[in-house]
Amino acid sequence: MSTEDKDRSLRDQLVKLLRGGNAHLGLDQAIGELPKELRGAKAPSLPHTVWQLLEHLRIAQWDILEFSRNRDYTAPKWPDDYWPDTAAPADDAAWDRSVEALHRDLKAMEDLVADPKTDLYAKIPWGDGQTILREALLVADHNAYHLGQIVSVRQALGAW
Repeated sequence: MSTEDKDRSLRDQLVKLLRGGNAHLGLDQAIGELPKELRGAKAPSLPHTVWQLLEHLRIAQWDILEFSRNRDYTAPKWPDDYWPDTAAPADDAAWDRSVEALHRDLKAMEDLVADPKTDLYAKIPWGDGQTILREALLVADHNAYHLGQIVSVRQALGAW
C-alpha cells in the first residue's frame, strides 16, 4: 500500500470513527424519538439530564474544533463554561439549535480530518504538543462516552 493510500485510509477511518456507527452509536440514534418532556428529566442516581449531556457535547466538541483550527483560540473556563446552567432546554428551538450545532461542528471536524492538506501529525502551533490526529480522536472518544451516558439516562427514564 502506498503512502498516499495509507494516508487516505487513515483519514477515512477517522471520519467513520467521528460519525459513530461502528462500535458506538451516533448522535441521532442516541437522541432520536426522545419524548420532549424527558429532555430535562433527571433519572434517579444519574448526575445529568439528556439536555445537560447534549449541551456539554456541543460545547466540548466546539471547543476542540476551535482549538484545532483557530490561532486566536481562548479556552473556556473549566468546568463552568462546559456545562449548561439549566437541566432542560428553554424551548424546542434551543434543543434544535444545539443538535444543529453538534452536526455542523462534527462535519467541520470531519472535513478538517479528510482534507489531505491537513497534516494530521504536525503539532498545533498554539497548543502544547497536540495534533489534529489527537484532537479528532479526542472528539470521537468524548462523544462516544457522553452519547453512552445519554442512552443510560434514557434507559433509566424508560425511554430507550
